[in-house]
Amino acid sequence: MQIPKESILVYDGTFDGFLTCVFQVYDLKLKQVDIQPKSHAMDSLFAMRDEVLTDPEKADRVWRGIKKKTSATGSSRLYYAFLSEQHQIENLLLRYIQYALKSALPIDADFTNQDVLKVTQIAKSVGREKHRMEAFVRFRLTKDELYFANIEPDFDVLPLISKHFERRYADQKWVIYDLKRNYGLYYDLEKVDIINLILPENFDATKTSKEFFANEELEFQTLWQDYFESTNITSRKNMKLHIRHVPKRYWKYLSEKLR
Repeated sequence: MQIPKESILVYDGTFDGFLTCVFQVYDLKLKQVDIQPKSHAMDSLFAMRDEVLTDPEKADRVWRGIKKKTSATGSSRLYYAFLSEQHQIENLLLRYIQYALKSALPIDADFTNQDVLKVTQIAKSVGREKHRMEAFVRFRLTKDELYFANIEPDFDVLPLISKHFERRYADQKWVIYDLKRNYGLYYDLEKVDIINLILPENFDATKTSKEFFANEELEFQTLWQDYFESTNITSRKNMKLHIRHVPKRYWKYLSEKLR
């Protein structure tokens, strides 16, 4: 008896790469599929492995098809959930897409379907992390007159916060760097580019040292910390409420918490 072969589609980890895999699923009429990013791909004894090269045209065809069958909210949820980087998220999203494409009605609110419910829950978590990053990013002026901020979000939210900071800080050059994923955004007063940096070995992201940051930045941080302490009323301190709004994992990058 011949054992049916599962197809493992390995892609480059990008959203366009994932959508190209979805195109291949439909183009080749694949039934048993496991989509895996190259960075975490695993071989299987009973599966056919195929490395899928990202094709922007194929990805765009799939994305347009998804947007026709879902609302703006539904397609947005799908992208947010992809950025969660959760294990096996690709296969959850493939089932979500397959359900959406074969359904005669929009599926966005069909929470009786477990895949729709799960995608919605994951997307909400990513959305919360996006808003926290927009609120908690702290720029520091470097000696190169560049405003630099480092983050380590739970999810890959840099693509989601780019426009917010481009609008808000349009008059200054800045970098927001994700230390966990080792890439960042660089705004040069005209556009935002994706960059990779080789940070100095002695660079401590939690400290504002004289070696890397401008003197006026150190003076500003001292003033800000003094102001924060002077406005903090000890008798009215509610640490539980404070932690709920500003989780401790963000404290090491907040100027007012570094003293």
